[in-house]
Formats: sequence, structure tokens, C-alpha cells
Amino acid sequence: MPKVKVALAGVGNCASALIQGLEYYRQNPEETVGLVDYSIGGIEPNDIEFVAAFDVNDKKVGSDLSDAIFAHPNNTAKIIDVPDLGVEVCRAPVKDGIGKYLKDIVDVNDPNGSDVVDIIKSSGAEMLINYLPVGSTEATKYYAQCSLDSNIGFINSMPVFIASNPEWQTKFIDKGLPIAGDDVMSQLGATVVHKSLIKLFVERGVKIEETYQLNIGGDADFLNMLEESRLVDKRESKTSAVRAMSPYPIPTRIGPSDYVDFLKNDKICYVWIKGHYFGNIPVTLDLKLHVMDAYNSGGVIVDAIRATKVALDRKISGPLNSISAYCFKHPPVQMPYEQAKIEFLEFIAGNRER
Repeated sequence: MPKVKVALAGVGNCASALIQGLEYYRQNPEETVGLVDYSIGGIEPNDIEFVAAFDVNDKKVGSDLSDAIFAHPNNTAKIIDVPDLGVEVCRAPVKDGIGKYLKDIVDVNDPNGSDVVDIIKSSGAEMLINYLPVGSTEATKYYAQCSLDSNIGFINSMPVFIASNPEWQTKFIDKGLPIAGDDVMSQLGATVVHKSLIKLFVERGVKIEETYQLNIGGDADFLNMLEESRLVDKRESKTSAVRAMSPYPIPTRIGPSDYVDFLKNDKICYVWIKGHYFGNIPVTLDLKLHVMDAYNSGGVIVDAIRATKVALDRKISGPLNSISAYCFKHPPVQMPYEQAKIEFLEFIAGNRER
């Protein structure tokens, strides 16, 4: 199987977990935990190759990608030694990628970037994954346009609405390119647990009165999200995913609540649901979920990469609805998780167009 060539926009914790995870699966081919399947469309984890990477952090720019993933402020766990990848991290334009809190921990001496499109074209990349910080609206749009100009697919892992935006959908359709997103949904994270619980309550006849989801963590992403103005799309992404599971409106509050530095890349989520059932008897659910954030989305992105490659090979353009509903919080079409997985597998098998 030819390599699936991937470019990265942003070399943070999620990129670190993805790259380390792929090396782990290369060395442990019998291991399938965290993947929908070891082989998707004939593509295995070992078939994914990183060919270009972009970041603004002086500690990462100019380094081999295998070293950059461990540079400050990245703080997710190291699970394996990654061999030299032969990919130099290129300087990216800052645009709105660095908020007021990140400025204190990310060294950026040059706000101007390299010629991203030229580098992508020279690398032979087939798709670009957007791993920029939350709130990087203009920077995300910039990389989406770079994908179009480079004639490659785009996977939007961040809560800026590209795949779910009709104008951007049309742009990718016109170019004959696939797009998947928006805002990656963890393997077992706060949103997928919360939406599954809401659906369970509704299906079991519980009338939900109100619900909230609060999250705390200690990585650069949570520090960045202390800036409330950068959270508009993030709150909408998570909230819409949960609300879509109920046929009636539910008072809902969802979003990051605080930064706790010593948690590092650990994320703690609190979900609370209040309702009533037979005889108008009250019921409440109070749940705490503790995960390592970056690795929680790694397997999901591995599946998204391989499914996007399938779409490229089939010359499918525009939003990839089944892939997006299975892998992302704010897809073009929201679905219950079990339905999304069925449609995702049907797409891979060739029984569904997109």
C-alpha cells in the first residue's frame, strides 16, 4: 500500500500523541485498541507518513518533527521513542493563532511564515490536518484556503466551522477535494459521553430538565481557553453535539471552566443531568471523567486520515458526512454515535457515497 502523505498545521500535544501513537502501532501491529479497525480500506497505521509540518513556536521551528513534538509547552505523556522523521517544522504565519495567555509561554520572534502552499506542494502531501489552538479563526481559514490552493484534502480538528459551513463546502466541491470536520471528538471524551447519556435518558423516557458539562485541564489549550472571546465556536460545537440528541430543547451549559497547570495534559470533565421519570419522580446523574486529552483523539484522527484517503482515491469532493459525524463534534450532519459508526463503516465498504 502506498504511503498516505499528511501535512500538519500545529505541532502541539495532539500532534505529539498522533505521531507517538502511530509509532506505537507500527511496533505493535497486534494492538488494535483505539482504532475502529487496524485496516481501513486496506490502509494500516504504518501506511501514514508525515511529510510537512508548520508551527509558530521558535522551540519547534527548524527542528525535526520527531523532536518538535516534545518541545515546550507540549506536556502530554511520552509513550515511545520516535525515530527521526526527516521532516523539518516550518515557520507558520501567526495570524490569530496565539492568544494573550499563550504569548507568555510560546516564543515567537518572527510573526511571518514560510510559503505554506509551496512547501505543501513540494512535500507531496495529500491532506492537511488543522491542529491550531482554539480561537484561531483566521488562521484556520488560511490553512483551509492553503489546502484548496495546494489541491489536497482538509481535516479540521478545531472548532472553527469549515466542513459544516456551506460556503466552504462549495469551495471544496468546486475544487474536487474532500473535507472532514469540525472539532475532533475524542474516543471517550466529555462530548461523546455527554451526548450518549442524553440520548439514553431520552430513549428511556426520562424528561431532561437541565444539564451541564464543565472541563478543567493543565495544557496550553486550557490556558488559551481562559480567553473567553476565543471560546464562541468551541461552546457552540460541544453544545450542538449534545442538544442534537434530544427532540426538545434542554437548558444546557457546556464549556471549559478552568486551567490547572499541574494537571498537565490530563483533562477532568464533570457532567450533570437533572430530569424526572414515571410519577414525576426526580433523577440526577453526576459523573466525573478523567482522561489524557491528546491521546483521546489520536485514534479518531488515524481513522479520519484513512477514511479521507479513501475519499481521495474515490474522487469524492466536499463534506464527508459519515466520517465527520463519526469523528467530529460539529459535523455537517449530526448523528447519534452508533448511527455515525454504522454509516462510517458503510462508507469504507463502498456502500455509502459520503
